[in-house]
Amino acid sequence: MDLLDWHRGRLTSRRLAVLVKHMPRDSAVAQELHGEASEWTVSDYLLAAAVDHLAAANWMFASVNTDEDDEPPEAPVPVPRPGDEAVDAPPEEPEPLSPSDLARFFS
Repeated sequence: MDLLDWHRGRLTSRRLAVLVKHMPRDSAVAQELHGEASEWTVSDYLLAAAVDHLAAANWMFASVNTDEDDEPPEAPVPVPRPGDEAVDAPPEEPEPLSPSDLARFFS
């Protein structure tokens, strides 16, 4: 497929839009539009969810069956998914407002 065919009038705009829309997940266009998420299939997301649920169930079982004097087991960390922010990064604290900003807000 030559994209110059669109310029030459041999390829309609509709056909070009359909071709771009249905490009494979590993195409450069999909990677540019969706980043790392384009590499994940539905099966990958389902597998990550199954792993997370199994880890949570094992953690709950271990938590319920430990002695009261023992330390509780650590909560499981979910499988990182594309687009998720870093799990270890602490949340950003907003800067405190000055008295003049507060007065302007409440007036």
